[in-house]
Amino acid sequence: MEKTLLVEFGKRLKVLRREKGLKQTEMAEIMGITNRQYQSYEYGMVNVPATTLNFFADFFGVTADYLLGREERL
Repeated sequence: MEKTLLVEFGKRLKVLRREKGLKQTEMAEIMGITNRQYQSYEYGMVNVPATTLNFFADFFGVTADYLLGREERL
């Protein structure tokens, strides 16, 4: 993923998390990862593995393309 994609992904992930009323620490716990690992997704610092992308899409009820900024929400 290029940097702008990662940044857009992080922004959308943050919005979706907040809409569910969850904190970053809660998301990390749900995923079984450290808070720092989760933060790296929201801050657009790391490439997102396909399995993690699929988890987020399913968890938030959106498409992977939405998360990646390739389409808008319906």
